[in-house]
Amino acid sequence: MEFQPIERGAGAFQQTVTAEEIQAICARVFGTGTLAVRAVELGAGMYNNTYRVDLQGQEHPVVVRVAPEPGRQFRSERELMRNEYASVPWLAPIAPLMPRVIAADWSHEVIGRDYLVQSFLQGVPAPDRLGGYPRSAWPVFFRQMGAIARTVHAVRGPSFGPVAGPVYATWSAAVTASLEDIAADLDSVGLDAADLRKVAAVAAHHRDVLDEITQPRLLAGDLWTVNVMLADHAAEPMISGVLDMDRTWWGDPAADWTIRMALAKQDERVAFWDTYGPQDRSPATAWRSHLYEARHLGAIRLERHRLGNTDGVNNTFGTMATVLSALT
Repeated sequence: MEFQPIERGAGAFQQTVTAEEIQAICARVFGTGTLAVRAVELGAGMYNNTYRVDLQGQEHPVVVRVAPEPGRQFRSERELMRNEYASVPWLAPIAPLMPRVIAADWSHEVIGRDYLVQSFLQGVPAPDRLGGYPRSAWPVFFRQMGAIARTVHAVRGPSFGPVAGPVYATWSAAVTASLEDIAADLDSVGLDAADLRKVAAVAAHHRDVLDEITQPRLLAGDLWTVNVMLADHAAEPMISGVLDMDRTWWGDPAADWTIRMALAKQDERVAFWDTYGPQDRSPATAWRSHLYEARHLGAIRLERHRLGNTDGVNNTFGTMATVLSALT
């Protein structure tokens, strides 16, 4: 088999599997006579290892995604692949945009890691294609993003928290638990989490403001440009696929990463709101948005550490101090 992994250092978070393990996965899923003739690791994702695999005698490639070893997973990112799999039935409203799950294996009998095998989505990653269009066409893309986010957020859930659990009866309990988990992860790698613990204490003290959110809605968790595919030869940007919905959870749509990114700049992305709908500008919503930003910053600090971005880690402290001052 022709095998093209991404070369990384021994200390990198993402660690490739071997060609033999790719073959073993394909034999497990498609039968013992199946031969993988080529496997190329795709580098856009920063958590799972993802491979495009060509199978002998099959016209279309498949995608094999392999989760980190259990011992390398943080508390706040535990079993994200299983969370994504549990989300599939709830994401039916955008099913035409998503890859089809061919197989999921949590047994660790083939390799000591969870893995998914999915259909291969045609198209080009949006970060690679969007810049090829004139900026005057970019609002078309962001209007599509707004429509997709609105569709996801319209899905009502049974409880708060990650789709695969643990579940919480109230939104305040889910948010506070998430903040505490991220803080514990920061502690585990020797990073200062005192500011995030202050945020968790504020959230617990003002739980009544959080618990104005009584209806759990589906949050995509990580839906933005990096996880979107565009049709290759369309005259204007056209979203053809949505990927990596592994951070889905039930809660307040305003807490979703998608909303944070839509608000990040006053540029072409303001077209997002044309299809998503108007923003809630009430004082309670504004206060909750500061709390959600603090949670995002805690997760960003952890991710930047995982990626070895020391300067990026350090930059989160000043920003967090500003957000904390707005909460207290």
